[in-house]
Amino acid sequence: MRSLKLSKAFTLIEPGPVVLVTTHDGKQNNIMTISWTMVMDFTPKFAITTGAWNYSFRALKKTRECVIAIPTVDMLDKVLGIGICSGADTDKFTRFGLTAVPGKLVKAPLIKECLANIECRVIDIVRKHDIVVLEAVAAYVDTTRKEMRTVHAVGDGTFIVDGRTLDRRKLMSSKLPAGV
Repeated sequence: MRSLKLSKAFTLIEPGPVVLVTTHDGKQNNIMTISWTMVMDFTPKFAITTGAWNYSFRALKKTRECVIAIPTVDMLDKVLGIGICSGADTDKFTRFGLTAVPGKLVKAPLIKECLANIECRVIDIVRKHDIVVLEAVAAYVDTTRKEMRTVHAVGDGTFIVDGRTLDRRKLMSSKLPAGV
């Protein structure tokens, strides 16, 4: 094995998939791209990392709700574009040709073009590490979509696309909760 700079160690375990997080601040919808996500356990609890540097964070902190939208590989350039401009001066839904669908339980919109959307409420903000803990209140998946592959950020400007699915449910059945 060869040594790797510690500053690049995160690229070995960068989480995924890359997601879009929508907010609504009472006046307008916004979208931010997030590659730092975490599933917390088998309950519908998730965490994202963001903070005051991100324009959407104010709305997330104020309203304590959002939608996690899961894009697919065919949306990669839009996802990157969303991540490199600011909602402070850009209507990202219009600029990137995305359709805002009203949430049923939160004011933040779903994104019609995404594979899946999860309506969430903020249950904690760990300020020391800019971790926002979310609890899902509703989830939707578009099973009619042709493209189902998600994208995972390596963290250095490269991405990995989902590939083959390997089924090991039988082997893991004793560790999985009922219904999974």
